[in-house]
Amino acid sequence: MKTKAVRIYGKEDLRLETFDLPAMKDDEILAKVISDSICMSTFKAAEQGADHKRVPADIAEHPTIVGHEFCGEIIEVGKKWQGKFKPGMKFSIQPALNYKGSLDAPGYSYRYIGGDATYIVIPNEVMEMDCLLEYTGKAYFLGSLAEPMSCVVGAMHANYHTQSGSYVHSMGIKEGGKMAILAGVGPMGLAAIDYAIHNDRKPSLMVVTDIDDARLQRAASLYTVEDAANNGIRLIYMNTRSGAEAEAQMMELTEGTGFDDVFVFAPVRPVVEQADRLLGRDGCLNFFAGPIDPQFKAEFNFYNVHYASHHICGTSGGNKDDMVESLKLMSEGRINPAGMITHIGGLNAVINTTLNLPKIPGGKKLIYTHIDMELTALADLAEKGKTDPLCAELARLVAANNGLWNAEAEQYLLAHAKSI
Repeated sequence: MKTKAVRIYGKEDLRLETFDLPAMKDDEILAKVISDSICMSTFKAAEQGADHKRVPADIAEHPTIVGHEFCGEIIEVGKKWQGKFKPGMKFSIQPALNYKGSLDAPGYSYRYIGGDATYIVIPNEVMEMDCLLEYTGKAYFLGSLAEPMSCVVGAMHANYHTQSGSYVHSMGIKEGGKMAILAGVGPMGLAAIDYAIHNDRKPSLMVVTDIDDARLQRAASLYTVEDAANNGIRLIYMNTRSGAEAEAQMMELTEGTGFDDVFVFAPVRPVVEQADRLLGRDGCLNFFAGPIDPQFKAEFNFYNVHYASHHICGTSGGNKDDMVESLKLMSEGRINPAGMITHIGGLNAVINTTLNLPKIPGGKKLIYTHIDMELTALADLAEKGKTDPLCAELARLVAANNGLWNAEAEQYLLAHAKSI
């Protein structure tokens, strides 16, 4: 079977190509990809090429398919897996396989599986590690967002605290504690806000910061102070452009005791060091944002490590259990990560979008792999709709859903967009 996919050949060398997939083996699965959400990690892989930890050294000769936040439909199942998977089943994949200790992952390391493709062959190890997950939701895009959502779930679980006089780590954010989410209104920060409000384990105070008022206002319109209060959380959005003054205001909100959990959503040294200063006793700093620079460093107060039990953790992606939890919360309607999405496009838009991702404002860029469509901001659909009937109807469907991408808009796009 032929597929059309974006493959990486080297640093900033991405190519959209049509090629033949190999014949499916008895322990493999043939699948159709419908949607893929472009991740900053893919940008990092494109920048680093074979120097990236998950990208093979021989991509110049054996390129791999990029994209790891994808959802689709199973077409054919090899004999080994026919008792568990069926044609027509929707799926999502946890790319962090951890197969035999390897960092290899779909979207980075494999020649025939990745999210930015029309058709793929899912190798045996994905099923062996129980990382091919059935998705029963209505909209494919939510299945794509399960992977980034799982990264947030994993981060919240990775934080830890101790009881005074005990060396036992109590895993997870401090229940009823004080939480700060710094640089927290990008797509992943929005996911963290959503999860913190609607998960069973909640803080009592959550302060979300950024230096962009428009981004803060959008976050506040999606995840409201009122909704947080109804879930027992005092939620405050704060612009920290004023620096020390804003930091002092944050400490006042904790009555001077500092925060139990501080999440850093931008790999920026001053933000990391601010997080350190905001920690209270037994505070946990979670460095969520992955830097491109392997020599990225920031100062950390080791006096407080010794005397105030400050500690730090970080996660790179979630695991299978985190993704299962994400899918469950979405299916129950408890979280709605649609707020992460600000742009849509077709497979033809992947290369330019990926290589310029940090320069494109907004949140998640959602790709539908079987259509031809330039990357389009949801906010621009109405203007484009003046000359494009497709965008006009999409604008109407988005406007009717509080400005969010939704299942009805997805269905209309898939039915009426130009095929690639």
